[in-house]
This record gives sequence, C-alpha cells and structure tokens, in this order.
Amino acid sequence: MSIDKNENRPTENIQAKKKALILKQSRKWPMPVIIGTVLAALGAAGLFWGGFTQKQNQPALAAAATASFVQPGAGSVSYPVASFADGKANFFSYTTEDKANVQYFIIKSSDGVIRAAFNACDVCWQAGKGYTQSGDYMVCGNCGRRFLSTQINEVQGGCNPAPLKRTIAGDRVIIAVPDILEGKKYFML
Repeated sequence: MSIDKNENRPTENIQAKKKALILKQSRKWPMPVIIGTVLAALGAAGLFWGGFTQKQNQPALAAAATASFVQPGAGSVSYPVASFADGKANFFSYTTEDKANVQYFIIKSSDGVIRAAFNACDVCWQAGKGYTQSGDYMVCGNCGRRFLSTQINEVQGGCNPAPLKRTIAGDRVIIAVPDILEGKKYFML
C-alpha cells in the first residue's frame, strides 16, 4: 500500500473501493425490471402490428359485412341514402358471373355529396390494397397518397380512386350493374 504524500492517505485503497463500488452498482439491474421492460416493448409492438394489420384489412372486412346490400341480377344495386349520413366510407363488393370480386366504396363527402369509386386506381390496382379512410381523406393502401373526399368522382386518373357512376333517386343511391362491371379490370390479376 502506498501513501499519497499530499493527502496522507492510502491511494490504492481508495481507488480499489471506488472501483468496487462502481462495479457493484452496475450489476444491480434486477432481473424482473429487465424482463418487464422487454415484455412491455413486445406488447407495444404487438398492439401496433395488430392495429396495422387490422387497418390494412379494413376494406375487405367492411365489404364482407355490407355485401348483403348488393342484389345481383337486378340490373342495378341500391342502398339507402341514410346509411351514408355519418361520412364514413362504406365498402362493398360485387361478384361477377366469372367470379371476379369487384370492390367499391360509397361515401358522403364533407360537402354533402354522396360519391362512389372503385376500391382501386389506375396506378396501384395490381397491389390489391385499395383505400382506407382517414378523416376527410381516402388513403391509398399501396402508396399512401391521400385524396380529399370532395374530389372523388371529380378527379380521375393516376392514383385517384377510379370513379364509379351513381345516381340518387329519392332516398336511394343507385348503381347500374354495367357500371360496376366497368371496374372488373381492376380486380382481375
């Protein structure tokens, strides 16, 4: 042991004690804290991924849930205007005779107009991801571009939702089957 001439105390002993104290403190991570942190991170990742996959499947689930409105063989399909009052996009599908599943949505835009479009566009249709709604926007599931609801049926081409002709007669939204069949090209791979 040596003595520091300036302070008259053993230097090796102090340094050894400091080193031991630092090493002892760095080893005090309790295993439950580490395990809890890892589990919390995995749980958060699972919730994020679960929400992401649910959002991605939203149009398909909505189409399946609302397919009962579609009446094939009648020359047209119709829906009550009141079912679109909330401004939420409603997704539908029409199965053709050759088993193509043509998907489309109807939405009452923020300007009060009921609009319809295929759940596909001229650019991203081959990805088969369609659109989801985010507030007053329809968002392409493939490229993420956003389209204001008031522009549906007004702007076409590119990644805009492909327009679908519709008419309003009294309290019904009516779409002719031949107009639905025009969108078959977006759903044939």
